[in-house]
Amino acid sequence: MEQVKALVFDVFGTVVDWREGIARDAAPFLARHGATGIDPRAFADAWRRRYQPAMEECRSGRRPITRLDVLHRENLELVLRDHGLDTTRIGEAELAEMNHAWHRLDPWPEAVAGLTRLRRKYVLAPLSNGNIALLLNMARRAAIPWDAILGAEVAQAYKPEPAAYLRTAEVLGIRPDELCLVAAHNGDLKAARGCGLKTAFVTRPTEHGPGQTTDIEPSEAWDVVARDFQDLAGKLGC
Repeated sequence: MEQVKALVFDVFGTVVDWREGIARDAAPFLARHGATGIDPRAFADAWRRRYQPAMEECRSGRRPITRLDVLHRENLELVLRDHGLDTTRIGEAELAEMNHAWHRLDPWPEAVAGLTRLRRKYVLAPLSNGNIALLLNMARRAAIPWDAILGAEVAQAYKPEPAAYLRTAEVLGIRPDELCLVAAHNGDLKAARGCGLKTAFVTRPTEHGPGQTTDIEPSEAWDVVARDFQDLAGKLGC
């Protein structure tokens, strides 16, 4: 890791707890529309399940690269219909506000303090499929100390496409091996390693709620493995 100059971070699940954040905003929204029988966390899971298929339409070339805010909004309407709600009876302003729940996600408890330590030594930025406005609003609300905010518009690609990793290094003006991806997802790290980036695995064993079975342990010998961002900062000498 001696040559690493910048750390870039997966955001959803690694930096912020998307499941609890979406459930928090979904609960009153669903209640207002008489959907009290829908579990807000199950609703968050259902919305999230449409995330990868929507991006795959862009990755495959079947659809031009489209901001995640737009994909999230389309997926929100689909999930609402799946749960028996008539989206034509919900006002545009309310749908937009619910869609922006992704802008209001809370960091994991130690994340901001750990990032603050890491920033003493490294340039920090998100390497996320989120769009710039989403990541900017999230960072301002939660005081996430990024040095730069690089959304998917910068790379014009969605992870795990190689361009997402390589263009990020190019934009930062460094070689791929001078860039380290920090993520709680083994697949993301595998794609980054394939592009020449260094890798750091941080465990988030409750990202998907109780009984999570994925990404509990590192699947490969990543360059660094840490319990959380504070542990990562210690292991990197920050």
